Amino acid sequence: MKLQNSNPTETNAWQKLRTHFSEIELQSIQELFNTDSKRAENFNIEWKDFYVDFSKNNWTKETVNLLIELANEVGLQEAISKYFSGEKINETEDRAVLHTALRANENDVVLFEGKNVIPEIFATKNKIKDFTNSIVSGQAKGYTGKPFTDVVNIGIGGSDLGPAMIVEALQYYKNNLNTHFISNVDGDHVQEILKKINPETTLFVIVSKTFTTQETLTNSETVKKWFLQSATEKDIAKHFVAVSTNLQNVTNFGIASENIFPMWDWVGGRFSLWSAVGLTISLAVGYDNFNHLLKGANKMDSHFKTTPFEKNIPVVLALLSIWHNNFFGAETEALIPYTQYLQKLAPYLQQGIMESNGKSIGRNGFPVNYQTGTIVWGEPGTNSQHAFFQLIHQGTKLIPTDFIGFIQPLHGEKDHHNKLMSNFFAQTEALLMGKTKEQVTSEFIAQGKSEAEVAHLIPFKVFEGNKPTNTILIEKLTPESLGALVAMYEHKIFVQGIIWNIYSYDQWGVELGKQLANSILTEIESGVVKQHDSSTTTLIQKFMGS
Repeated sequence: MKLQNSNPTETNAWQKLRTHFSEIELQSIQELFNTDSKRAENFNIEWKDFYVDFSKNNWTKETVNLLIELANEVGLQEAISKYFSGEKINETEDRAVLHTALRANENDVVLFEGKNVIPEIFATKNKIKDFTNSIVSGQAKGYTGKPFTDVVNIGIGGSDLGPAMIVEALQYYKNNLNTHFISNVDGDHVQEILKKINPETTLFVIVSKTFTTQETLTNSETVKKWFLQSATEKDIAKHFVAVSTNLQNVTNFGIASENIFPMWDWVGGRFSLWSAVGLTISLAVGYDNFNHLLKGANKMDSHFKTTPFEKNIPVVLALLSIWHNNFFGAETEALIPYTQYLQKLAPYLQQGIMESNGKSIGRNGFPVNYQTGTIVWGEPGTNSQHAFFQLIHQGTKLIPTDFIGFIQPLHGEKDHHNKLMSNFFAQTEALLMGKTKEQVTSEFIAQGKSEAEVAHLIPFKVFEGNKPTNTILIEKLTPESLGALVAMYEHKIFVQGIIWNIYSYDQWGVELGKQLANSILTEIESGVVKQHDSSTTTLIQKFMGS
């Protein structure tokens, strides 16, 4: 069964939201707090070890109710059921979207084309577990009999961003293995990694669904050539494993059949870290921690699937994003985790969000007449406060911002953590409250400045405030809480795509560049430049020295 096809701007709820927006557009968030002493209490969701505060936004209970009415009118609940049940909701590629099945419980039943996929998933998980334990324990050894010390993940896009983000985020739980990532086809990237490792003690994990991706294959061949400078062809079987569906190409590369881990057509690349694509995660932090990551995501899946929309974290965050994007005209969203461990979360979600919802064609096949997608960016606090926060505080753009913080530090550095979290709370308060002319004047007078100085400086020191933020406060950064956090954003993406009436799980825009690159590569290698626009032709000739 297909997803409902409806232009959101033509729904009754959207018309009501337009009227409602015109009524509250100019009200301040500060006013909302002044008129409702229980606003913080009324605009939060507490779930497991998550506390999500969305009170610091320009919306009311009526706004929330109208947005939920919109969600109901476009068939969100029915879409969620299809999402989890294996329906082929990725219609342009005729695929199901079942990354949630990868973290399901063993006794669950998830059908794809009439077959329960759970037994196959758990067979793969057991294979990941056994392989991980053999490498981490030192039972499996390299071609000279030495245990492995390093793991190199070779992949790009979802085959790199997800594992790299999780491994970085869970560094506190790292075992004895050192982990490296090769993604960019830039040869300098490969060579810098090769400088750090020993062929005798390094395991290479090649991740490519088709085993035809240009960047991954080029990097893999370069690594293989480097490896064979000191090893033999038969040694490849001990040092290279693959996550792929193309058994023939993998075997031709020299990888032993028992070292091939499966992928499934119903898992999109940017949502694949939960599958065997996460093998490097398992190797880096141990299978038990990898499994806890999956369990955390599964708990968020259950929350998303069963919780009424008004208390459903991914739904509320998605509706709020629609409100900001389509009514206030906010084009970007910032993501600020107050932990250095999550420094790769924003780049990871850039792919998840912008590749998924960066679409201009509706599910009806026609161009949309409204904004879809959001530009996502950010980096950890407090670094970001000393970089781009000036723009958020006093710039001309509306930038809704998610603040993610943890109550407990991992290393127990209480002094550091108190200072970190004092900034975390202070920034959301400053963005809400700003600083008035009266406050600035009072400060200047206390400093002994003259009336002329005060008059001159006041405009520069006044902060308008009323900048929207969400605060996501979590007890502790664990594999389980991280799994839930990532799944939360995955489901937010899904809800937005349903409301915007687009297909979130294809990425045809990525394919055009690949096709042209292959054509241009042939021209560069042959020395014969074919017909392009005049700019591209000139640039290629300049590169070739013509």
